Amino acid sequence: MTGQGRIGLLPAAFNPPTCAHLGLAEAAQTQMRLDEVVFVLPRVLPHKEFDGVGFAQRLAMLHAATAQRPRWRVGVSEGGLFLEIAREFRGEYGPGAQLYVICGADAGQRIVEWDYGAQPSIAEQLEEFEMLVAARRGGYRPPPPVAARVHNLDLAEDLQAISSSQIRHAIAAGEPWRHLTPPPVASIIDAEGLYQAAP
Repeated sequence: MTGQGRIGLLPAAFNPPTCAHLGLAEAAQTQMRLDEVVFVLPRVLPHKEFDGVGFAQRLAMLHAATAQRPRWRVGVSEGGLFLEIAREFRGEYGPGAQLYVICGADAGQRIVEWDYGAQPSIAEQLEEFEMLVAARRGGYRPPPPVAARVHNLDLAEDLQAISSSQIRHAIAAGEPWRHLTPPPVASIIDAEGLYQAAP
């Protein structure tokens, strides 16, 4: 699809992909009537390093997690900031597409309130895309200047607590974890022995 449509971009480190990532994509697609959701794995992460499981393994897990959904696809971005990602995919989808960057509540609040210095302000960035933020209890209330471009998504409460770090820690500690990640991802983790504690 190029040149039109409502496109959701879900960027994350996906270390590993979780049921929450899929739930977030589902909520965005349903509540905002998105034509497509792209799970975006950046080559450069703005606030963390690629450590442990590498880029290729994360990409393989992401493809496995999304393979059965025809309106979900996997993409790679060279930049890691939302504005960089939106501009890269704007080049692919064209000027007529509506782009929505999907994120969790903590990331959404951090990005809206960040001091961008000499870079475009968040208000200027949101002229190029809109944000869909997973709402926790009471929802997220963005500052008035950007409120029209930041939308809350209703996400099931049991999904809100799931994180990639929770899965990694559970695997390393020998605790139950397979219910927190899609079965195809769990199969890869098991087959390759990922996230095991060092002997």
